[in-house]
Amino acid sequence: MRLVSWNVNGLRACVEKGFYESVASLDADVICLQEIKLKPEQFTSRMEGYEAHLNSAQKPGYSGTAVFTRVKPLCVTTGIGMPEHDSEGRVITCEFAGFNLVCCYTPNSQDGLKRLDYRMQWEDAFREYLLTLDRIKPVVLCGDLNVAHQEIDLKNPDTNHMNPGFTDQEREKLTRLLDAGFVDSFRLLHPDAAGEYSWWSYRMRARERNAGWRIDYFIVSRQLTPRILNARIHQDILGSDHCPVSLDLDI
Repeated sequence: MRLVSWNVNGLRACVEKGFYESVASLDADVICLQEIKLKPEQFTSRMEGYEAHLNSAQKPGYSGTAVFTRVKPLCVTTGIGMPEHDSEGRVITCEFAGFNLVCCYTPNSQDGLKRLDYRMQWEDAFREYLLTLDRIKPVVLCGDLNVAHQEIDLKNPDTNHMNPGFTDQEREKLTRLLDAGFVDSFRLLHPDAAGEYSWWSYRMRARERNAGWRIDYFIVSRQLTPRILNARIHQDILGSDHCPVSLDLDI
């Protein structure tokens, strides 16, 4: 089963930049999107054979997630069941026979870390949500988690220390999640791979210079690790400031 995650930074804009051709080339069973920036009525899917599920933010043109799947889920839910965290369309959970798939767009701490305190509250609530799911059925978490976990996960760790996405607090929250029984699938298979990034700033020709960050993940319950066949970052696919990441599971 092939799973793909991609922050499209505006789905309608990405469609104009070859979205359908790109996802067709990936031949995924499930495609999880973040930052769709639209309401369901603003988008008509041309993805034949896929069932669509959208979770839009209350604020127009902001955030939002979507899941397109050609394997029918047993159940689909949105949010994490906490109103204070569920107005921005950040989570979709699809239950399949062998696992729960969680598509997530983690809040950005923003310039000046003005949203870091909220981010810490989100992290604790979201981790508990994942652990609750994991007690019932293994979890596959994917999405833009807005954090580079280790120094190898971004081009310039020294100059970016304590910038949004590379604060000690954000990194510690991801460490805590992994310590609770989860595995970073890409790092499991590629522990020493450097220069493998999934996001680049639009400024200063960052993508051309590969001055990027790895902030898009597939994180799985530890009991699923024997079923991981492949984990990839598709840096050749354009259309957003992020590129897709994928996970192949023997499910």
